[in-house]
Amino acid sequence: MKFINYFILAVLVLSATACTEVMPRQRGNLALSQMAFNTDGLEFGLRQHTAYSKEAAAGGYGGGGGGCGCN
Repeated sequence: MKFINYFILAVLVLSATACTEVMPRQRGNLALSQMAFNTDGLEFGLRQHTAYSKEAAAGGYGGGGGGCGCN
């Protein structure tokens, strides 16, 4: 039991030290195209439009509603 408590404490300490503030001058490096989930915005938009057309529903990620009226 003691080992588990020490392990949890160590994980919490290590995860807290991994957080840092990003300076305004460093934010440009985080906005590079290599850091994006999708590199081609037009292709992503076309795929989303196709998916919305097939599902007969529109909405954002994580939003309520799926076209079935169950939100």
